[in-house]
Parts: sequence; structure tokens; C-alpha cells
Amino acid sequence: MAGGVSTVVSRAPVGLAAPLVRVEVHLGCGLPAFALVGLPETVVRESRERVRSAIVTSGYEFPSGRITVNLSPADLPKAGGRFDLPIAIGILEASGQLPRSAARGRELYGELALSGELRCTNQLLPALIAGARTEHELIVPVANDWEASWVAGPRVKLARHLREVCEALRGVAQLPGAGAIAHTGAAARLDIAQVRGQFTAKRALEIAAAGGHAMLMIGPPGAGKTLLAQCLPGLLPPLDEHDALEVASLASAAGQRPGPHIQRPFRSPQHTASIAAITGGSSCRPGELSLAHHGVLFLDELPEFSRNVLEALREPLESGVIVVGRARRTCEYPAGFQLIAAMNPCPCGYAGDRSGRCRCTPGQLAQYRRRVSGPLIDRIDMHVELAPVPVEHLMAGSDPTGESAGGLARPSVETSAAIAERVAAARRLQMARQGMLNARLGTVEIGTVCRLDRESRALVAVAIDRLGLSARAYHRVLKLARTCADLAAQPQVRFSDVSEAIGLRALDRAPREER
Repeated sequence: MAGGVSTVVSRAPVGLAAPLVRVEVHLGCGLPAFALVGLPETVVRESRERVRSAIVTSGYEFPSGRITVNLSPADLPKAGGRFDLPIAIGILEASGQLPRSAARGRELYGELALSGELRCTNQLLPALIAGARTEHELIVPVANDWEASWVAGPRVKLARHLREVCEALRGVAQLPGAGAIAHTGAAARLDIAQVRGQFTAKRALEIAAAGGHAMLMIGPPGAGKTLLAQCLPGLLPPLDEHDALEVASLASAAGQRPGPHIQRPFRSPQHTASIAAITGGSSCRPGELSLAHHGVLFLDELPEFSRNVLEALREPLESGVIVVGRARRTCEYPAGFQLIAAMNPCPCGYAGDRSGRCRCTPGQLAQYRRRVSGPLIDRIDMHVELAPVPVEHLMAGSDPTGESAGGLARPSVETSAAIAERVAAARRLQMARQGMLNARLGTVEIGTVCRLDRESRALVAVAIDRLGLSARAYHRVLKLARTCADLAAQPQVRFSDVSEAIGLRALDRAPREER
């Protein structure tokens, strides 16, 4: 019917934001035409053919006049297939096949198949979270039941087909609601007891888990660097519902659908990853830094990453957020990740090996280490050197008699569960004392919670003088010492805590020409 106008509401994906979009449909006289305006991207423009076929195959009549669809606001880019359903409903309303304003008070999302079936829609969770804060009823595809379960309630409805939505809008049928499910739970993680030897590195990993500290492991191939990094999520407390929702929202904004239970993420991008993949893509989707939020970002072969990628880590390590700026939009994402990095001691990987197989020159070694800039090294709390695993540790546990190689007694090995209990206790102390983990302490908080006695101050003064510590490295030492004290449930930082913290910064002890 010529002259008919209708308005249906949806939301556009813009990072973690989801601004409201009004889908305005006008039917006019003239030759048959279907005009779609309002900065639609290619997928949205293609919705014309999907909507036409879905309406016809669902048993409705597609108007023969001129159809104009405006996606407002006009200056906001529109992407994805989520606007198929609101466009179809708007056309049916404007043509009188549905009651006028039947969709008022509702938000509609869903990509349409040619048969009228509603298909899964990507990047939907941020829109549902925003819509749940309003009084609107939300209609989404059944295939998006995982996203709908985060905001489950009487105003969240699931539909399988365009026809079901139309019948619900006419009041002759009801759509089922979305059920709530438990989104957090335990998951099988690599147990640190499986790592042979490397007791110093295990202690460093415990400190990293307790205080949220960044850590760099330096050791030859096969020393266990990757295995240790993979053990870290098992030492961390499980996510609460709020943090799990943040992790799920970031995954949804990136077009991913995690499993039914959200765990702390463990992201391990290859060293060939581009800066867009690490910080955020061209369409303003979150990158690896944000996808590791509340979890672990593991960078193996750290010096092999491009210089731009490594320098992009510096600000998020301090602030916990990253701003992704692109041609037509800017998005801010949380990036509270825990950085665990690994590198070889030299280009060939065998510097210091007893066999003498390393042939790297001092110049090659210095050039290799200079690939990681001093400012980035300063921002990494711990630099831990790993030696090759001794044979008695490597073979411990493989002998059913209970002895290791050479008849030595098998060393006692702690499990991840035992360490995780100490980590959880230390984290509770930190949250009760300052409301944040020690790694996030600012200069003012450091002066309050990391006070040293006279003997400890003298030790730090000697370290600053001999190692040339920067102000940032000095603060890192204090925060590490505070975490060591928290693991021991000590109210004051002790001399032994400061000594251990200084020992955990191996690159500060390296000769200046190697740094």
C-alpha cells in the first residue's frame, strides 16, 4: 500500500557499545525498487534479496511499489545480517500485513535465510546487554540462545522463523523465553605438577599469579617455557559472573562464540601476527590484547614479534585499556591481561650451554636482545632465567620404583590446586587492603602498602646503584616484594621479600651492552 510508513528498532555493533538503530520503511508509488540508505555495508545491502525471498516463502506478499529503507542514524556504519528481521517486519507493517506499530516496544535481531528461517547472528551479546537495560522486549534467533541466556528474563524471546515472529506480533502466538544457565565453571587445565624441575620458575609463576604480574622467561628450547605458561590459568581463581560477562562480551564483539562455560582466556598469537590482529582489526573488532582480558596473553619467541607489535603492548600494560582508532570510528576496549612472554637466550637458543654448541657472537647476542626495547622490559615485572632440565628431574616419576635416575629420591612436586589455594588467599588480602591486585598499584598506593624497613631500603639502594634500576623498575621491585609478603601472609614487606624480588629481574643484572 503506497504511502505506508513503519519504524522498527534494532542495534548496531560498535565494539562493546550497541547504539540504537531505527529501521524506517516507506512504501511509495512508482516502478518496483528497493532502496536501502543509512551507510549500510555490503552484507546489509545484500539483505534486500534475502528479505524479499523470506517474505514470499513465508506466505506473505512482497509489495510491488517503491520501497525505501532508512537505517537511522545515517552517519553510523551498519554491518552484519542482524537487520534482516527488522527490515522484513517493517515492510510487512508498512504494507498492512501486520498491525501498524506491532513492533513498538520491541527490539528485533536476526539474519534471514531465503526460506524465512532465522539464523545465528554474530556480535549480538553487547546489543542484548544494552537492550536489557531498557523496557524493550528483545526478539532474537533461537540459534543465539547462548547470548540470550546472559540476559535471560521474561522480555527476551526466541524465534526460529519469520512466520513465528509475525504471529507473535499479531498476538495469535507466543514466543518462548530464554532460559538462564550457569556461565562459569571448572575446566580441565594443565597441572603444574607435570612440569619437571624448574622450581625457581614455578615459584615465579606463583608470584605472577598472586599479584597479576607480567613475566618474561628466558631459556633454551625444551626448558619448559611454553608448558609453564599454559599452567598459569590453572593457578588463577575462577571468573565471577561480572568478569565472565566481560569476557563473553569481548568474544561476541570479535564474532566468536565460546563454549557454554566461560573460563579465563589463554591467548597465544603467533609471532607473525600483525599489529591489527594484536590491538584490533580494521572493523574495530577487539584484538588479542582485549580477548585476553581477565586472562593470560602468552607471547612465545618474544623478539620475533615485529617492533610495532611489541611497542603497542606498553600502554595497555600500564592502563589496562586499549583504544582502537580506525577511519570512521574509535572504540575503547578493556585489556587487563596478564602478559607471559618467552624468549631464547640468544638467536640459536643455546647460549651458556655446557656443550659449547652456541656459536653466537657478542654482537649477535646484543642485537637479538635489543629487539625487545628497554621501556617494554621495564614494564615486565619479572625476568626469569631457565636452565636446561637436569636429567634426574626430567626422569623423575617415570620409574615405578619411586626413584629418579641414578637412584635419587624423587623430588616432591606441588599440584596446581595446592598453589592455587595460596594464590587465592594472597589475592583476597590484596583486595581487602587496596581493592586491586599488586600489579595495578599506582605510585601513591605503592608508598602506602609497600613500606620498607631500614635494612630493606639499604638493599634496594644498593640494587639501584649497581643495576641502574629506573624509577619504574624500582616500583616493580616493590610490588613484587609486596606480593611475596602476601603469599606468606605477612603484613609487612620483609628483607627476604625484597631480596627475592630483586632476584626475579634477571635482565637488570645483564651487562649493559646486552640490554
